[in-house]
Amino acid sequence: MFKQFTENIKGNEVYLISSLGLFLVFFIVVTILLIRVRRNHVNYMSNLPLNDGAAEMERIGL
Repeated sequence: MFKQFTENIKGNEVYLISSLGLFLVFFIVVTILLIRVRRNHVNYMSNLPLNDGAAEMERIGL
């Protein structure tokens, strides 16, 4: 079914290569961001749903 659609489009190689390139760029950027994130930031974000705001209030002095 999809083969019929792609055969009717002239120059479909451009679409295929550009979509693959876009996917690879996105995947590489996300991988780099995940590698560069600090461990204490990950721990802080993982504890956010468990905190009711009391620890944050104590930290800022309220």
